[in-house]
Amino acid sequence: MADNKFVYFFGNEETEGKNSMKDLLGGKGANLAEMANLGIPVPPGFTITTDVCLLYLEKGAYPEEVIDQINNAIIKLEGVTGKKFGDTENPLLISVRSGARVSMPGMMDTVLNLGLNDDTVIGLSKKTGNERFAYDSYRRFLTMFGDVVLDIEHEKFESVLSSKKKSLGATMDTDLNADALKELAEEFKAIIRKETGNDFPQDPREQLQMAIDAVFNSWNNQRAITYRRLNNIPGEWGTAVNVQSMVYGNMGETSGTGVAFTRDPATGDKRFFGEYLMNAQGEDVVAGIRTPEPISTLRDNMPEAYARLEAIYMNLEDHFRDMQDIEFTIEEGKLFMLQTRTGKRTAAAALKIAVDMVNEGLIDKRTAVTRVSPEQIDRLLHPTIDSQAEYEVVATGLPASPGAAVGKVVFTAEHAEEMAKSNEKVILVRTETSPEDIGGMDAAQGILTVRGGMTSHAAVVARGMGKPCVAGCGSVTIDMACSSFSVCDITINEGDYVTIDGSTGSLILGEVELVTPGVSGELDTLLAWADEVREMGVRTNADTPHDAQVARDFGAEGIGLCRTEHMFFGDDRIPAVREMILAEDTEIRKAALEKLLPMQKEDFIGIFKVMEGFPVTIRLLDPPLHEFLPKHDEIAEKLASLEAEGASTAEIERIHKILERVDSMEETNPMLGHRGCRLGITYPEIYEMQVRAIIEAACELKAGGMDIVPEIMIPLISHVNELSSTKKDLVAVAESVMAEKGCKLEYMVGTMIELPRAALTADKIAKEAEFFSFGTNDLTQTTFGFSRDDAGKFLPFYIENSILPSDPFAILDQEGVGELVKIGIEKGRSTRPDIKIGICGEHGGEPNSVKFGYNIGLNYVSCSPFRVPIARLAAAQAVIEKQDN
Repeated sequence: MADNKFVYFFGNEETEGKNSMKDLLGGKGANLAEMANLGIPVPPGFTITTDVCLLYLEKGAYPEEVIDQINNAIIKLEGVTGKKFGDTENPLLISVRSGARVSMPGMMDTVLNLGLNDDTVIGLSKKTGNERFAYDSYRRFLTMFGDVVLDIEHEKFESVLSSKKKSLGATMDTDLNADALKELAEEFKAIIRKETGNDFPQDPREQLQMAIDAVFNSWNNQRAITYRRLNNIPGEWGTAVNVQSMVYGNMGETSGTGVAFTRDPATGDKRFFGEYLMNAQGEDVVAGIRTPEPISTLRDNMPEAYARLEAIYMNLEDHFRDMQDIEFTIEEGKLFMLQTRTGKRTAAAALKIAVDMVNEGLIDKRTAVTRVSPEQIDRLLHPTIDSQAEYEVVATGLPASPGAAVGKVVFTAEHAEEMAKSNEKVILVRTETSPEDIGGMDAAQGILTVRGGMTSHAAVVARGMGKPCVAGCGSVTIDMACSSFSVCDITINEGDYVTIDGSTGSLILGEVELVTPGVSGELDTLLAWADEVREMGVRTNADTPHDAQVARDFGAEGIGLCRTEHMFFGDDRIPAVREMILAEDTEIRKAALEKLLPMQKEDFIGIFKVMEGFPVTIRLLDPPLHEFLPKHDEIAEKLASLEAEGASTAEIERIHKILERVDSMEETNPMLGHRGCRLGITYPEIYEMQVRAIIEAACELKAGGMDIVPEIMIPLISHVNELSSTKKDLVAVAESVMAEKGCKLEYMVGTMIELPRAALTADKIAKEAEFFSFGTNDLTQTTFGFSRDDAGKFLPFYIENSILPSDPFAILDQEGVGELVKIGIEKGRSTRPDIKIGICGEHGGEPNSVKFGYNIGLNYVSCSPFRVPIARLAAAQAVIEKQDN
């Protein structure tokens, strides 16, 4: 508590606050005080601090000194304005508004015209000579007080208002005369009496206390809680309350009100942008009652007021060194500023304003890097739904990969590929995807799955491709027999159009207009400035030369994860892969692998060329082998068909053996089964073929004068003996290939830390591993005991009910999983001080996780190609935040 001072006055030479006090006064209160300090005309008032909010919410009451300080502030406000609170001759009317330390537009409640009652409304009418205005203000106050303070449904007041207009043949509220508004005031008081059992409080002091309570309580209304969760705003911050004397823009043609931005919030262009209305209250500008005028025409209507406003907005932008969102009222020719705050802006505008302000000398490059959020960069790289579009969301899943997509529904990867060849845009809808679906995923505009989480196969691959994905949409039921899916009582057939929004997890019927944000050279400029600041490397997760090139174009400094399993699919490869898996002895398996060797080598040659001079970390085969085989039901169906057709005994026997082999490989929990290094140990010839392909590719390119930096990563190590045994064999292969090629190549062998035991024994593992890469997808899965594909069934409930603060597969759990990463780093460097350590899970592109990685000493993060710019910016911001703290 600030010396038990709970109330701060603003608006004259006695102003007590300033802009740097946002934590205590909230953004609105701090900026009102700052404007007053600058000599800008602000209607006087006072701010009740965020400390009071926390006290009230905790105890349900206020200390006596708070009440005393509020009463003293009212007396001071009366002295400054020359009006008296509750007076029937010259009443002081006030507004009561919330004001958190960061802007939360529309999330909390406001009460205007407070202080009106049956007597003061007569005084206001006489004082202004405008009876209609007085009773219009009264009926508005009764509506807001009833809604915000007394929790009466707003529609009850609106219904009476609509009936009144209809009975009088009025189209708009402004068509109602003073007598009609008087009648409405009485009817509104009757609603309050009926709904609460009490009369509307006539005592302005009681009104004020109830309104302050209501605004503090609104900190915990559902929409505010949701907004805080979506924007990572801590609940313990609380809100301040601003009590401010009312000024009126509806006192004739020399009065008006408006909202403006010091730059265009949509484009970032340096031009005064806004709207105003003459003879109107502030709410009229945004309520659509009348069509506002562009701010530029105010120069002609009221040149003196405009000149003053222009000077003020320029002063404010220069003072705050950022685009401002301002509200103003002109009362009988006199200009008052009601608010200034950092203006909300589109991602494109944020980028342009940041770069422009550096060029204008308002801010430096370091500040510009902090002015654009990683989320805004993300929005710049993906199509979005047009903000003007009207649509109906029929189901919601997890926002697994950002951006929006429109296309015809298809249910198989093969169909997606066929339709894409005919230039048809499709959305691939699957219960869940597998590596075998990769071709269809590539052909589709976006992917929708019934099951799976934020790090499911669909989510990870879609992010890598830069495609929108909605995963874990459990309300969708697919009927493959009818080529349709249903949501409740709605049926969507194959070929019907749907729209998905991977940024929100929404499934929408039909075609919705999309907008592709423009990306200019300003993005390259800002990211170049970020690169000057950041200290941590940024690599990419890429499995193809195309993905690698996309990532390089976005500034990736190497590949932190190349998943080789995706290279095993394709019509020219899958037969050899299945031949290898179904082999009954080592020789047959090796013969099948010989067929794959040149294909693997060609893959690596393509990736190495794109990443010349940069490290390329290649993960040896990781998933369980059954994923490369046909499904049991497919084979059984084929077997039944062959038997019905009278196929040869040999053919039936061959298919029968395949079915037996598939059944024998079935695992109860394959993600914790025969996969990763366990494959390399039980079938060493698989890893040996892959290492030969890697080293042969690198040697051939080096012979051509290229600088190739291969890093071989052995997955899923849990015990150092797994690594030492596998590494010994692989080094022997690498040395043998180099001897054959007459090539001396620098390469590294390391491992992926993705199991808790590996993190806890990292000091032993580091004696064998030359680098670590934390696979945080699986490390999260094995630490929590959550299946990343099934957790979508309960994680939304966990988050909604505050059991978990966020989805740990989307935002790294720093307390648990993060602590294991820290242990792994500390232990690994205790035995190999120069070990290179990164993260290659999907957290590598999530801003909070990137900043955490920097703070615990990672050398680099690795993420999907379209997240590389996000990681570059977040890594720079991590440095700035650490320096500032």
